[in-house]
Amino acid sequence: MKNKVAELISAQVESLSKEEILSLIEIPPKTEMGDFAFPCFKLAKTYRKAPQAIAAELKEKMENASFLSKVECLGPYLNFYVNKQEMARQIVENYKNCKNYGGAEEKNSKTICIDYSSPNVAKNFHVGHLRTTIIGNSLNNIYRKSGYDVVRINHLGDWGTQFGKLIVAYKRWGSQQAVENEGISELMRIYVKFHEEAEKDDSLNDEARSWFTKMEHGDEEALSIWRWFREISLKEFMSVYKMLDIDFDSYDGESFYNDKMAAVIEELKEKGLIKVSEGAQIIDLEEYGMPPCLITKKDGSSLYATRDITAALYRKNTYHFDKCLYVTGLEQKLHFAQWFKVIELMGYDWAKDLYHVPYGLVSLKGGKLSTRKGNIIYAEDILNESIQKTRSIIEEKNPDISDKEEVSREVGIGAIIFNDLYNQRIKDVVFDWDKILNFDGETGPYVQYTYARAASVLRKIGDKTDEIDYNVLTDDTSMALIKEIERYPQAVKDAADRMEPYIISRYAVALAQAFNKFYHDCQINVLEDNIRNTRANIVEIVKNIIKDALSLLGIKCPEQM
Repeated sequence: MKNKVAELISAQVESLSKEEILSLIEIPPKTEMGDFAFPCFKLAKTYRKAPQAIAAELKEKMENASFLSKVECLGPYLNFYVNKQEMARQIVENYKNCKNYGGAEEKNSKTICIDYSSPNVAKNFHVGHLRTTIIGNSLNNIYRKSGYDVVRINHLGDWGTQFGKLIVAYKRWGSQQAVENEGISELMRIYVKFHEEAEKDDSLNDEARSWFTKMEHGDEEALSIWRWFREISLKEFMSVYKMLDIDFDSYDGESFYNDKMAAVIEELKEKGLIKVSEGAQIIDLEEYGMPPCLITKKDGSSLYATRDITAALYRKNTYHFDKCLYVTGLEQKLHFAQWFKVIELMGYDWAKDLYHVPYGLVSLKGGKLSTRKGNIIYAEDILNESIQKTRSIIEEKNPDISDKEEVSREVGIGAIIFNDLYNQRIKDVVFDWDKILNFDGETGPYVQYTYARAASVLRKIGDKTDEIDYNVLTDDTSMALIKEIERYPQAVKDAADRMEPYIISRYAVALAQAFNKFYHDCQINVLEDNIRNTRANIVEIVKNIIKDALSLLGIKCPEQM
């Protein structure tokens, strides 16, 4: 409809392209002001007239279009009132004719790599890692729906000086039995112990650096301990991924690139980018307003930037990506800006296809989380607590529901995911259980409950036909719902373009709110066949879109709640 209005205006306004007109068209703040409004301010200079006069002139020239009931001038705006029956028909038929409503009908032959989750081996999977995992998974779903091939990469933090620290800690304060029995918890205990002791004795840090250098040089004792730590960690990570129903195409972590870095460092030297500073190899970025990018330490060991540059080159050569996204915290902004610039300085034009997708902190009692100090909130604990709290609510509200355990899991985990994705990712996330698990607020349970309500309506109606009487849908409440149905494809597109899953979650709430008003205002299971069938068809469309939208966020929809 918006396109049709733009075409109508474009036939009379030669100074603006159809795309420019489309960008100017607004949705009036009140329904009585029409469905679309075109502001004439931008035409004042070309026409050399007041916007009000231009709007009046354009109104006289507007053709009688069958999809419009009338066109009016409201000051400097030209307001268009769409024929409601025709609008409902177009939107519903457009939905019915789409194989993948809101997404691409065919694959677009483009590939996106998404680097997300990436927990550190031998450290607990805490709520900070939960954020990157949830955001990355949603972006994966959104891009797949939009026709892309997506490579899901879990770039495990399984290399670096911290493993030298862990080996020292294990040898001094740990035991094989304790690690076998307690897993990551024991590794975390000795890791925290190391930092406590290193504050008193700095020589421990030298010892740790020495062990990491041994790892990089292939020392079998160092590597066998490291492999053991990695295996124990992955087992625990997988339990969280199973709860979230998340998988990856690659678990190649930092260690995978250990034997590939020498060639990259040599390339940096050949291209004249490396400088030596106090024994360390660096790339000077002062010209670009950034501190130097460290490539190797004075002892020759690598750093995060070395491994990230190597990984980017490997991914480009292996996956031939059109975009590569890195979903990490905002605090790593400088790190990514530095090595993205290095890729550019190496002469690779695809540096422009690298994107840092930052997010804010998780706000919880105790402030910012730190694995070094030990004040950690584990992701698995948060998910289990949400499931338990949801189970208590269901026991109170609907104790006879079948599949109580499964519904508790779907709603409890969905509530955590939705809470994370409800605002722009750059904003901090706060855990407020009363808000997260509210069945009446702008929450995951509210949207899931709306889906269950739609499913219940359709079960009660039973058999229906596909026939739709569009006259039944011309009331304001039905039209508001129809317009929300139409908005879904644009919401998916905007979410993909802006790398912002919150656009989908906000849309899901708006659709649920419009449906619940429709449910309240428009009786569905009535005697008149045309009304019952028409409204039941709309209920089914809404149900399907809610399920699809929540699936893009990584949330499931129970049929009963």
